[in-house]
Amino acid sequence: MKAIWNGAVIAQSDDTVVIEGNHYFPESSLNRDYVTFSNHHTMCSWKGQASYYSLLVNGEMNTDAAWYYPDPKSEAENIKGHVAFWKGVKIDPS
Repeated sequence: MKAIWNGAVIAQSDDTVVIEGNHYFPESSLNRDYVTFSNHHTMCSWKGQASYYSLLVNGEMNTDAAWYYPDPKSEAENIKGHVAFWKGVKIDPS
C-alpha cells in the first residue's frame, strides 16, 4: 500500500492495519521529508486522543492530513505506532 499526495509517496508498506476503512501505516514507513508538526488533536470515544501531522510537498501544505494515536485505548492497541491519512491523500494498493 502507498499513501500518495501531491505526486509524492508519503508512506509505503505491505503491513497496514485497516480500521473503519482507513489504512494505518507503520510510523517507520513514513517519508519524514514530507511530514511536519501539527498541534491539532481530536478525541475518538473508543480509540482515544488522536494527534496529527501536516504534509509539506513541493511547497504545498496539507494541514492535519495524517493522524495517529500515541496512546490508544486498549481496544485500539493494534494501531499504536501507526499513521492514517485523509484530506486528499490517495491510498494506492500497488
